[in-house]
Amino acid sequence: MAQGVSIVPNSERNNTIRCDCSFYNNNTCHITSIELKTLSLPGKLPPELADLRYLQTIDLCRNYLSGTIPMEWASMPHLTSISLCANNLSGNLPSGLQNFKNLTFLGIEANQFSGPIPDEIGNLTNLTGMQFGSNQFTGSLPSSLARLVKLEDFRVSDNNFNGTIPGYIGNWSRLKKLYLYASGLKGPFPDAVARLENLVELIISDTTGINSFPNISSKAIKTLILRNVSLYGSIPSYIWNMQELRILDLSFNKLTGEVQRVQRQPRNTYLTGNSLSGHVESGVFLNSQSNIDISFNNFSWTSTCQEKSNINTYRSSYLKTNLSGLLPCAGSINCTRYHRFLHINCGGDKIVITNSSYETTYQPDNYKFNAATNQRFGNWGISNTGVFTDYLSEEEQFIFSTSLPLSGNAPDIYKTARRSALSLAYYAFCLENGPYNVKLHFMEIQFSDQELYSRLGRRIFDVYVQGELFLRDFNIKEEANGTLKPLVKEIKSVNVSDHTLEIRLYWAGKGTTLIPKRGNYGPLISAISLCHSLEPRCGAEKTKRHTNYPLIFGVTGALVTIILLVLGFYAQKKCRGEKNMRERDLRAQGLQTVWFTWRRLQAATNNFAQCNKLGEGGFGSVFKGELSDGTIIANQLLLVYEYMENNSLALVLSGKSPLKLDWEARQKICVGIARGLEFLHEGSMIKMVHRDIKTTNVLLDVDFNAKISDFGLARLHEAEHTHISTKVAGTIGYMAPEYALWGQLTEKADVYSFGVVAMEIVSGKSNTKQQGSADHVSLINWALTLQQKGDIMEIIDPILEGDFNSKEVVRMIKVSLLCTNSSPSLRPTMSEAVQMLEGEIEVTQVFSDPDLYGHNWSISKRRDIETHCISSTSDVTDQTTTTMRSSFSGYDLYPLYPESMILNSTVEFSSSSQ
Repeated sequence: MAQGVSIVPNSERNNTIRCDCSFYNNNTCHITSIELKTLSLPGKLPPELADLRYLQTIDLCRNYLSGTIPMEWASMPHLTSISLCANNLSGNLPSGLQNFKNLTFLGIEANQFSGPIPDEIGNLTNLTGMQFGSNQFTGSLPSSLARLVKLEDFRVSDNNFNGTIPGYIGNWSRLKKLYLYASGLKGPFPDAVARLENLVELIISDTTGINSFPNISSKAIKTLILRNVSLYGSIPSYIWNMQELRILDLSFNKLTGEVQRVQRQPRNTYLTGNSLSGHVESGVFLNSQSNIDISFNNFSWTSTCQEKSNINTYRSSYLKTNLSGLLPCAGSINCTRYHRFLHINCGGDKIVITNSSYETTYQPDNYKFNAATNQRFGNWGISNTGVFTDYLSEEEQFIFSTSLPLSGNAPDIYKTARRSALSLAYYAFCLENGPYNVKLHFMEIQFSDQELYSRLGRRIFDVYVQGELFLRDFNIKEEANGTLKPLVKEIKSVNVSDHTLEIRLYWAGKGTTLIPKRGNYGPLISAISLCHSLEPRCGAEKTKRHTNYPLIFGVTGALVTIILLVLGFYAQKKCRGEKNMRERDLRAQGLQTVWFTWRRLQAATNNFAQCNKLGEGGFGSVFKGELSDGTIIANQLLLVYEYMENNSLALVLSGKSPLKLDWEARQKICVGIARGLEFLHEGSMIKMVHRDIKTTNVLLDVDFNAKISDFGLARLHEAEHTHISTKVAGTIGYMAPEYALWGQLTEKADVYSFGVVAMEIVSGKSNTKQQGSADHVSLINWALTLQQKGDIMEIIDPILEGDFNSKEVVRMIKVSLLCTNSSPSLRPTMSEAVQMLEGEIEVTQVFSDPDLYGHNWSISKRRDIETHCISSTSDVTDQTTTTMRSSFSGYDLYPLYPESMILNSTVEFSSSSQ
């Protein structure tokens, strides 16, 4: 009978030698197991262990051992398990591994092995566990691994493999755990793998090509993670019928549709970062006790919904432009005042830092979060997503602190930090619009250089600011050149256009996950500071004042003298001061202005001679002029534009110009228009709606840079103005239906007009030009019909003769159709349109309903708007009187046609009771 000797300490450290003393009538003992874990042992792996002929298990995890696996160990006839995780092993795997014939487990996770996995590993046919994650392996998985039919645990995450997920994994009928997050392997997901019936954990993330859901057969699956793998479509019903499922993560995909109502949800469900829709109260989340994250989606909510600590609803509403859309069930957000700075001590208490001139208060962030939650504090909040899938404790640890001395007398804000298993977003609202300087404070306090093995920890994550990737594969320790050292990453001129600013940290599956113990990874941040660029104190909440009376008396006399001088020059400076103030305001918006005297303009235009007249616009006549230095300008009622050598976009597209637009130029022009509108809507402190976006109002310089002109109909955008009483004005064929019919003016009206222009760019056709038929169908309806027939390529301008980027062309067509959707809420913002055109985000697939307004928006139907009509709608207003008439008295800037079709209407909507 075998007798054992085992000493297992109650800590992460493990110094255990196990022996079997049953030999020679219980008179002889042989070492069968060596476990020396978390001891920071230095040196190389000892080949002398081969002298222990009865050794079965070697576990040297979390040390500082270097070198590679000694081939001498292959001579041990009873060796079945080798665990060398979290060491400093490097280089290629050695040849001769096929000699470890009895090996059932090989764990080399979190080392620095590189090169391809050798084919000979396929000869280790007794392997049941193969953990190769967090190394630097390259190449594809060798076909010889198909022979490992006894495998139950296969982990190759966080590597640099290439190729697709091999179908032979489907031959591993015993497989229970498959970890492929951030492995480098791409989809599709093999059907044979989906049919494995013993899978318990399936984790794939941060790759591409897994477009559709695998039809998973296993009834025992507990963890299903298909995160950021390009999944699209709706969530299949069988997902909700997995009785053993505890963790479901389908976040950051392209999922659409509604989430059906089911009786049971997994304990942790993460659907963040998709395009899911429908009423949440009627879906899967009603009265759920599970941790559920549905942030960054397009759901609709009723006014009676309530926030719950276990459900993260941050930015889950289809309403994207309203502050209330941040937290749809937290009530309306009313900004009584707008702030210019914010400081947060992530994971810690309130801290006041004093320097020589002021005090800065860092607000506390010490709330203990659930695995899926959002919290709001004053004018900022936090959204947390994700569960540490291999964490052993029931209570997640999202806050860390250190008592170790910090490097360089770092302030106390670095003694604490907040982390997340997947995604951590800090958002500020009720901010004054404009450019901000953002400082992100980091310090690695979880890995300590005092422990050798802890030095091997690699924390890698991405940082997004206002939705833009700012830091990719960010490693705090590497950037700071060590642990417990402060690191500040500063981003200047971050634009705030809708009074909100968002900073999001995302774990993309890279870095170690078991140092200093299993379950340690994810983004980590110590503090956040943001400050408006025009704020002189840059975040100072209280200025320290030191009174110096002798200085005051000395300065007083000088001030009196200066005041007298100022009064003498006051009259002379008044007008100039007003002009300079306007200049400063414009410069603050990033706009350059130049002032001209009347005489200079007279000389430049030869006293506004008719031969220099270019055309007329909504403001008046336009003249070409040449300044004394040779600069060519256009003048319009004393508003001076730079001269556009290539005239208007309409002229070039019409074929009446000798210029021909290739595809590259068209793409450049379209993106340029989108960026211009993005600035008008979101990038300027003074937001405006242009109201007359069309090809004749897009001017082209010598390099085909597009510039939006003719702001004669532009209106300031009043986001909180609810009473509809406006003068409807614009050009037939480009006006959004909700504006033309009801006078509802938002920036989405410009988005509609842009969509029409984009379609004209790609097709070369004019939306307003009638082609012989009185009932000519509009360009958008024509294109929509072709799309529905599957003939989308027929939309493309034949002049291009097939010389174009097909992906960009299709993308522009889809963006155009999306922007001209009959429902303004389904149209993207211009910033989203820019990202779609440049391929940074996918184009949202929304099917347009051309009958939403009960009109066929053809040219002839639009001309019927000339009639007068009176209708009563008791559910909205007591009486609605609409008077519309077409006006052909206006001219376009740089006109293509003698007259442009301008709709100039007066619409009054009034109600005696609201």
